Amino acid sequence: MSKVDKLRYLFSEKNLDAIIVLSDYNRRYISGFTGTSGALVITPINNYLVTDFRYIDQASDQAPDFEIIKRSKGLVPEVIEVLKQLDVQKVGFEGHLVSYDTYTELNQDNVSFESISDAIEDIRAIKDQEEINTIKKAAEIVDKTYEYILSIAKVGMTEQELKAELESKMLRLGASGPSFDTIVASGYRGALPHGVASDKKIEEGDMITLDFGAYYNGYVSDITRTFAIGQPDPKLIEIYNIVLEAQQTAVNKIKAGMTGEEADAIARDIIENYGYGEYFGHSTGHGIGLEIHEKPMLAKTAKTKLVPNNCVTVEPGIYIEGLGGVRIEDDIIITENGNEVFTKCTKDLIIL
Repeated sequence: MSKVDKLRYLFSEKNLDAIIVLSDYNRRYISGFTGTSGALVITPINNYLVTDFRYIDQASDQAPDFEIIKRSKGLVPEVIEVLKQLDVQKVGFEGHLVSYDTYTELNQDNVSFESISDAIEDIRAIKDQEEINTIKKAAEIVDKTYEYILSIAKVGMTEQELKAELESKMLRLGASGPSFDTIVASGYRGALPHGVASDKKIEEGDMITLDFGAYYNGYVSDITRTFAIGQPDPKLIEIYNIVLEAQQTAVNKIKAGMTGEEADAIARDIIENYGYGEYFGHSTGHGIGLEIHEKPMLAKTAKTKLVPNNCVTVEPGIYIEGLGGVRIEDDIIITENGNEVFTKCTKDLIIL
């Protein structure tokens, strides 16, 4: 079944005449079109892609299941014109992603709009084989990049220099770029869960947390590893072992049928039992795909059940102000009987 066909259940469920898709990632997912300007208008039997003259050939190549409409006015006015020509009365739209100004512009007297919030994201959460293979390749890139970083990291380098080496290596391995702002947090800065690289120099005894990912053919990977240069504080070694136990136990146990809340609790309970619960303040994981944060979530409030072909991260951590922190993260795909780990580089505590 094509991705656009997966949406068609909404026509009967919500009694819609058409669906419009305006957001970049959802537009790409449904149509395959990667241009930066465009909108989809989908009816029960026809698919239209509205874009400007720059992308007509590209849209024809990338979205063969869509009739391409070259807009002669602004994108939203052109979409309104298409809806008028189709003579539709009830239209589904991404209510959670469309701005107030865009909604006001869309909201015509002769058309009613109904939000289909999260419907496309729910479909995106279940990966097909092509998507799985692409994410695997993105994971291979970060695995090889981590191995490279272990070979060149040294005292005196700045976090920014390490970031530059890391991102350059990913590009040489085939990534189109980093999938988010690379985190390099050394020493006391390891207590910052999102401590993006700074001009701090790496010192003897520093633990260094790297959280990074690769874009490959539009899909992302997301990995975190923590290592040391020189002998670290014994407290940090203790914390490392706790985080590793929590993370590996969660990886071993997460499976289809479990809620995101239950998956989160596997790692969280271990950290709390060691007395560090207050130092683990974020969720255990999140979905990945076209975006770095997608459904489903592995979090204390996540009631949705995991299903086969959900691709999620598992990334518990402990962060202590003034001392540092540890996070370990893998990307996994949920299977019928458990999960498969995509990120395979070592999680042992490496002391260089």
